Amino acid sequence: MHSEHVAKQMVNESKKQEVKKGNTKGIPWWQLSLIGMGSIIGAGFLLGTGLSIKTAGTSMIFGYLLGGLIAFLAFSALAEMSVHDPQPGSFRTYAKLAFGHRMGFISGWMYWISGVLIMSSEVTALSIFTQYWFHSVPLWIFAIIYSILALGINLLGMSNFGKIETVFAIIKMSTLVIFILFGALLLFGVSPASTTMQAGSVFKPSNLFPHGFMGWWSSLIFALFSFGGIAVVGVTSNELKHKKDVSQSGIVLIIALVCLYVLSLFMVVSMVSWTKINAGESPFVTSLSGFPIPYLGTIFNIIIISASFSTMVGSLFSITKVLQSLGKDGDAAKLFSHTIKKGVPIWALLLGISGLAAAIIVSFLLPSTVYEYLTAAAGVTLILNWCIILASQIKHRKDYLDEKAKRTFKMIGSPFTSYAGIALIAFVVCGGIFRPNERYGVFISIGIILIIFLTYTFFVGKNRSGKSDSHATRKSS
Repeated sequence: MHSEHVAKQMVNESKKQEVKKGNTKGIPWWQLSLIGMGSIIGAGFLLGTGLSIKTAGTSMIFGYLLGGLIAFLAFSALAEMSVHDPQPGSFRTYAKLAFGHRMGFISGWMYWISGVLIMSSEVTALSIFTQYWFHSVPLWIFAIIYSILALGINLLGMSNFGKIETVFAIIKMSTLVIFILFGALLLFGVSPASTTMQAGSVFKPSNLFPHGFMGWWSSLIFALFSFGGIAVVGVTSNELKHKKDVSQSGIVLIIALVCLYVLSLFMVVSMVSWTKINAGESPFVTSLSGFPIPYLGTIFNIIIISASFSTMVGSLFSITKVLQSLGKDGDAAKLFSHTIKKGVPIWALLLGISGLAAAIIVSFLLPSTVYEYLTAAAGVTLILNWCIILASQIKHRKDYLDEKAKRTFKMIGSPFTSYAGIALIAFVVCGGIFRPNERYGVFISIGIILIIFLTYTFFVGKNRSGKSDSHATRKSS
């Protein structure tokens, strides 16, 4: 027993030394928040909220509040594990340590596949919006250009990637803040504009639930999609200057996202009736169309392009990191764990770009509705991964409670809040079944998870038979 205690102390000291070494370089917590902002706010919110408003009416505001709460619970679980036991593989490593190698494999590949599909949807949006100025240029040319640019930014290394994503995040935040301030001026009668705000009508029952509770329930999945990239904070947390700051970074990010989402949507439905908003146009453009703003379409086109591009770049970065972790653990070829100058896992990055290229080709070959099902499945898969994060935290928490450190981050109300988070995610996903696109997305997502499971069972699992499981190794220590 004494030797086991000494061994555990040596492991802990080793981890402390690694953290101390990591403190000399890395990014500050606020930059990680901005990287998260750049990776999360994309065309899905700036453009896609039109569909959610048409489905739920003005009650969509409450949907984003609920989405923020669920994202906070999922991130709190991830932050608690990250603070107590920093791991390069982030959530997939915690899943492996909690439930065995199979779950780590499933979680990692779920994230990678969903990331590739999300990137493909963003690059498709980028190509369509760029064609606004260049009508005769084929979409596939723009897709290639943006893919090469994303590859180039990721090749620059963490430091330069962080700076570029920070700039994109500031552009997005500034856009939404200016829009909110403009709406506030109208609301308080400061602006001389002739258009009047309809803030009082936002909370009328006929506007809140125009399609009843079912309409609101089925739209919740859109709100959760807008927070879907929150796991990028966990994946990137290993680059932090001080690893303990991951909780501060994520909480600030989620609070900022909720405030920007809710306030901007409130201003949209106050400026224009929700009945005038359509799914084919950005609700922000629709709400501002009554004002004499020159080049409004061009301005928002540029903003949506910058938003989509930074989300695409952030997704490529995060799936590259996850694939690198999979390679180190033998869940992918060891080749993918190899890094070059500036710490870039080049082969993992190139596979991500190859996956993106394949998804782009598929997007041009498949009918638009089928491709929409695939992108919806990507969002559902990403959200279902939150359930694995929450379940892993429940499993690990008893280990953290035994630790003597008193100032480390602990998830509020756990394990009850962790179970509540899983239940809320299930509630939201079930609501999506009532809309055709999301229904097929849910079924395709389940199919993707089943394929990953079978791949492990019949290929990876057999090759690993006889090898010691890291889950058992850790528990025995």
